[in-house]
Amino acid sequence: MISKVYSSATYGINAYLVEVETNCERQIPVFIIVGLPDNAVKESRERVSAAIKNSGFEFPIKKITVNLAPADIKKEGSSFDLPIAIGLLAASEKVNQDLIEDSVFLGELALDGGLRPIRGALPIAVEARKMGKKRIILPNASAKEASIVDGIEVYGMENLTEVVDFVNGVTEKTPVYTNREEIFAAVNQYQLDFSDVRGQENVKRALEVAASGAHNILMIGPPGSGKSMLAKRIPSILPPLTFEEALETTKIHSIAGIIPKDKALITERPFRNPHHTISDAALVGGGSFPRPGEVSFAHYGVLFLDELPEFKKNVLEVLRQPLEDSKVTVSRSKLSLEFPANFMLAAAMNPCPCGYYTDPSKDCTCAPVQIQKYMAKISGPLLDRIDIHIEVPAVKYKDLSADTKSESSEKIRERVINARNVQYKRFEKFDHIFNNGDMGSREVRQFCKLDQAGADLLKMAMTKLGLSARAYDRILKVSRTIADLDNAENILPSHISEAIQYRSLDRELWKH
Repeated sequence: MISKVYSSATYGINAYLVEVETNCERQIPVFIIVGLPDNAVKESRERVSAAIKNSGFEFPIKKITVNLAPADIKKEGSSFDLPIAIGLLAASEKVNQDLIEDSVFLGELALDGGLRPIRGALPIAVEARKMGKKRIILPNASAKEASIVDGIEVYGMENLTEVVDFVNGVTEKTPVYTNREEIFAAVNQYQLDFSDVRGQENVKRALEVAASGAHNILMIGPPGSGKSMLAKRIPSILPPLTFEEALETTKIHSIAGIIPKDKALITERPFRNPHHTISDAALVGGGSFPRPGEVSFAHYGVLFLDELPEFKKNVLEVLRQPLEDSKVTVSRSKLSLEFPANFMLAAAMNPCPCGYYTDPSKDCTCAPVQIQKYMAKISGPLLDRIDIHIEVPAVKYKDLSADTKSESSEKIRERVINARNVQYKRFEKFDHIFNNGDMGSREVRQFCKLDQAGADLLKMAMTKLGLSARAYDRILKVSRTIADLDNAENILPSHISEAIQYRSLDRELWKH
């Protein structure tokens, strides 16, 4: 007898339905799985047979053929265990097929019939609803994540016996429900706050400007000056995630299986801080069956690269595409996948190998050649994509010991949101530009016009301070953001003057 059960698998950050066809016939007993299964799917034969027997059902001693369609896409993972088991029991007439047609089954089986959590429950639930399925049946541990999707019933199960009883109508289950409003009520509950940081007011201002215009930022300063401490607080001043942004971010974390157990939806902007020994595949994504990397896990959040020159040069170079296109394309001989990667880059570095080149209180022990070699580790094309360079000096004792409390992240975030709203209105007719940091040369010429005083000031800065040509557009973009923070329609000389201060690496000091 032949049975058909629906399951699903992920492809990139999206999902597609898989038909699990099972045929049982009276021939020499053998269990075959076809349809481009990987090793984890092939091994499901042993898990399924043990789970069926240990759940009190009779395993058919026949020739069993399981086909996973479409057969031209490689299937991976252990989430096909449950649909294969239900398909076998349906082909053996042990389960009622009335509910099966409108259901999607997912789950890894333990040998005793228990169900273990799966990856990608959220994108699979989205696809199941899109394809007109009424319900999705999966492990309890993954049900909360899938229940975020409206318009489809989500049933969490503990074991195979419970699934069979539900399908046969022996027991009734209540669908899992998640209240979206309740989840978003807890948004912006960050543990880290800018009020914890003493001193560094100029750096906080630069971070506010960077957050307001979605500008990438590089902090340069001696060890212990607070670069990492400041970077970790950037998400707390960014605008809250919208539901659509939260859904897309959760999809990426879902297929990687890194969503915390107590969360159904990621409501806070991600902060990723990979170590400098990371490989290029781990940073941007890859593998034989491509998986997202750190740049995608930082989607709609912050990617922080500490000790930037210590990263391998080839690792830093692969950042150029996601910084330019806000996505990563991973190509293999048989497939090509796209992962979203719209993140804000925050990087930190010492000014020299010993770290004290710009510190007035400590002597630098590095030779000029060493400093030049150290700075050359960061290529010009990568620096081209970083709008703000800010020096982070060592914190003075009087700032550390002061009783005055710094401005909170909440107050800074209000100004950032207001500036972002101005930009959303400005770029509402553009498809791929949402913030000042996204502007290209054409948009800079259109929206960053200067009066004569501003043009004269910028010309003087370019010549007197030895600023490079790449700094020109960056200064104009950052000036536009500073003007937006001031609710100014036009860019004023004061805005230009502040933006010039955020181009540390373009000054003559760093060129010797």
